[in-house]
Amino acid sequence: MKLLHLIRSLDPVTGGPSEGVRQLCVAHARLGHMCDVGTLDAVGAPWLFEFPANVHAFGSSRFTYGYSLRLTKWLSTNAEVYDAIIVHGMWQYHGLAAWRALRHSSRPYFIFPHGMLDPWFKRVYPIKHFKKWLYWQLFEGRVCRAARALLFTTAEEAALAPKSFSLSGTHSIVVGYGIEPPSTIRSEQASLFLAAFPVCNNKRLILFLSRIHPKKGCDILLKAFSEVAHRDPAIHLVMAGPDEAGLRSQLEALAADAGISDRVTWTGMLKGDLKWGALQAAEVFALFSHQENFGIVIAESLAAGRPVLITKCINTWQTVRNEGAGFVGEDTIESATNLLNRWLDLDHAARDAMGKGARACFLNHFHIDASATNLIRTIQDMQTEETHFDRTRLVERT
Repeated sequence: MKLLHLIRSLDPVTGGPSEGVRQLCVAHARLGHMCDVGTLDAVGAPWLFEFPANVHAFGSSRFTYGYSLRLTKWLSTNAEVYDAIIVHGMWQYHGLAAWRALRHSSRPYFIFPHGMLDPWFKRVYPIKHFKKWLYWQLFEGRVCRAARALLFTTAEEAALAPKSFSLSGTHSIVVGYGIEPPSTIRSEQASLFLAAFPVCNNKRLILFLSRIHPKKGCDILLKAFSEVAHRDPAIHLVMAGPDEAGLRSQLEALAADAGISDRVTWTGMLKGDLKWGALQAAEVFALFSHQENFGIVIAESLAAGRPVLITKCINTWQTVRNEGAGFVGEDTIESATNLLNRWLDLDHAARDAMGKGARACFLNHFHIDASATNLIRTIQDMQTEETHFDRTRLVERT
């Protein structure tokens, strides 16, 4: 098959969806399929040159919404080249462009919401939700109803989505999600990371690896770490990720007030060997998010054999708990402190056993090949079924 992925931006700083598109393109190429990507990034954006698929960059207005008449016209002309179009994300112009160009076309399009229908946003940002409600009434509802299906990464994401907006008239399918671990995971990557950040040498590292963003629970992690730091002078917190929301200075002040500044290392965004080296050097990965539809970095941690400490607000939590790949709690300081204490209570043998469980959890549930195959099968099934299905049912492929 030949597929077209549409996404607002492929900039790695934007988080999981851009990495998800990268992973799917690589997996589908290995399975014998072809992928192109349409993005509203500016032509010549540096991250496009190393992307492992053909990219059409259409540029956009300077606003986040990303209006681009060029994209609409190009889709209208070129859609027939592709077997299907897959829209990643919601609430921005590339989804509306797909609807405008394809609503009268024989070419189907599918939508990955990527957690953007989670009711957490409705509770925490009511004003933004009202704006989205207006946009839903005008445009996004039509975009979703005209899609051949909404594609969810987990059953929990699919179950939560209708609590934000009515999905009547849409078809929902859980296709899964995942990553392909690089074949170059190796012990020397840890040495590269430790050479870059020597303060981390001979430490028991607790790793945060994600965007510095309010929903990621960075403040919870810092406060919880301050509660357990006295237990062992060797434990050390690594805060790795881009400061997307400009929160780092506030969080550094929080760490200073808690007296743990010298126990926290801020690395900025890590890529390639340094990212995998941080995972290799760490004992455990911690992410106390308030909302995650999947969490690609969790899959990366499991792939590296590193257990995870996460919250029930992350939609993969049940799999992690059931597979014994980490500890799961609530998105509160008290619960996060409890999870850190539980980890520190483990002896070396128990930590090693949980690390093996983490790797097994990844192989059993989060390898990209399973979700990439499910996506192809879904598109093929929809092509043969056409309209002969109940548009209100929920199908989970396992």
